[in-house]
Amino acid sequence: MKQTSIFTLLITVCVLGSYANAAQPSTACDRECLRGKVSELLYGFVKHDVSKLAVAPTLRVTEDAIVKPLAEVGLVRSVTGLAGYRQDIIDERASVAGAHVIVKEGDASVMLVVRVKVVANALTEVELVANRGGGMGPAPARAAGPGAGPGTGPGPVAAAGPSLGQSRLSAPSEATSYVPRPEQLMKRKEAIKIALKYPEGLAAAKNFAFVNAPFSPDAYRFENGSVLAGPECTFNPTCKDISTQSLAVFERLGDPVTRVVAVDERMGIVWLRMAWGVQKEGGDQLCVWETFKIWDGQIHAVEAFMRTFPIELRNGGWE
Repeated sequence: MKQTSIFTLLITVCVLGSYANAAQPSTACDRECLRGKVSELLYGFVKHDVSKLAVAPTLRVTEDAIVKPLAEVGLVRSVTGLAGYRQDIIDERASVAGAHVIVKEGDASVMLVVRVKVVANALTEVELVANRGGGMGPAPARAAGPGAGPGTGPGPVAAAGPSLGQSRLSAPSEATSYVPRPEQLMKRKEAIKIALKYPEGLAAAKNFAFVNAPFSPDAYRFENGSVLAGPECTFNPTCKDISTQSLAVFERLGDPVTRVVAVDERMGIVWLRMAWGVQKEGGDQLCVWETFKIWDGQIHAVEAFMRTFPIELRNGGWE
């Protein structure tokens, strides 16, 4: 009888504890919450009203590397719709979410990078980079001076000028949309280590095989939607194999400045921001937001949104 009473008491405590836990609102923003924060921001742009967004008193916002209040972001006034393409990167561990997305400004399509950080269900950081035109994009205006005009980009990629009209940005790619099985995924640190082989290869200025970057045989690279490396590449005779494609141009471009933006541990995506180019005042830097799709220890896809910035803005406003 005594044992039965103890057992009943334990069951009652567990049930009451469950009710108590259920009644307490969670302060963590899970995967869908983070995705929703990006959606809320985008729809705020479309509605030209961001006043209803939950934001922290310490919210910091940059638009094209310039710090400004959220209400004064140009996209709040200019965006008229969403075009359909959106590749999300969700980092639950860091409470960061981002997307490569196409938005509309009237009839024009704009490539947009969005990054948000969420604390206690409120936005604490918003980073926005827009590319209007689909090529390398114009650098933000700056004072006139030697090398201040267009045409001082980082090299052949800028000259190639991938066009949004020729791009593959109607829907997320098959490779990046693939959901790896749990046993195919890498630990966070290992995935970052693999992705960082990319800027290491650029710095070596030879090819990615030289630094043992683990690309799969069918790996490719999209830049602003155009194929510039991989089996379908026709950009130049050596571009069909991303591992052996020449990186000699980086002998004059210098080492890239690299920031790990987020790691989507469920989808096997590491998101890096890199910048490189003319290493002097007045020179332009190509600033690249690049996703690396990694599973089974290999990089299967590299997809980038990119544009040029003056060298003084190459960090994007975030140190």
